[in-house]
Amino acid sequence: MKEKIIVIEDEKKIADAIVYALKREGYTVEVVYHGDEAIKKSREFEPDAIILDVMLPGMDGYEILKKLQDTGRMGVIMLTAKDDIVNKILGLELGADDYMTKPFDMRELLTRLKSLLRRMQKAEAGKESEEIDLRGIELHVSHRTAYAGDTLLDLTPKEYDLLKLLLSSPDRAFTREQMLDLVWGMDYYGGTRTVDIHIQRLRKKLGTDYSEIIQTVQGIGYKALGGHSENQH
Repeated sequence: MKEKIIVIEDEKKIADAIVYALKREGYTVEVVYHGDEAIKKSREFEPDAIILDVMLPGMDGYEILKKLQDTGRMGVIMLTAKDDIVNKILGLELGADDYMTKPFDMRELLTRLKSLLRRMQKAEAGKESEEIDLRGIELHVSHRTAYAGDTLLDLTPKEYDLLKLLLSSPDRAFTREQMLDLVWGMDYYGGTRTVDIHIQRLRKKLGTDYSEIIQTVQGIGYKALGGHSENQH
């Protein structure tokens, strides 16, 4: 069965063009033209991916992303007329997988969407059933939840994926470029600074008792400290 895609875009000409192109590719498609309708529609439709405009009447794209973080895994490609790095980072920090600036080529949008869906399918197929437990940090992979000791961590999708990557290979040093490729995908066009920002946020959320697990490897990147910790239960 072909994947379900929801298009959230207030410019009707653009929205209808995207919907037409998606349907030609065989996707099942729904469209929303107003931000305030996006949450309800997304929860009902349960799409595999969302093509989400930032500037919407009512609730904007960033707020929609925040409210959908507790929903099941869905890929997100953000669309915006804004072309500055701050807006791109904000969208990616909130869980978007990719970012395109208007005007865009429809063929490129379709290519990026297909690539995103393939990455999601591979991740789902390779999803482990067991838990990861390292130095008192536990990941419940099937539920995509993480605990530091007894505390449930409030992580964005990318923060979770980054933590999982590091904890799955303790003591292995990953370069920033490798982390971008493995967590964001080879089609991501942002810089390595995005990795540093996510690492800073992860350390802060892990707290002083557990942040030491993420080690900086000078001249290379980052690794998870292997072995056991006195904080581990």
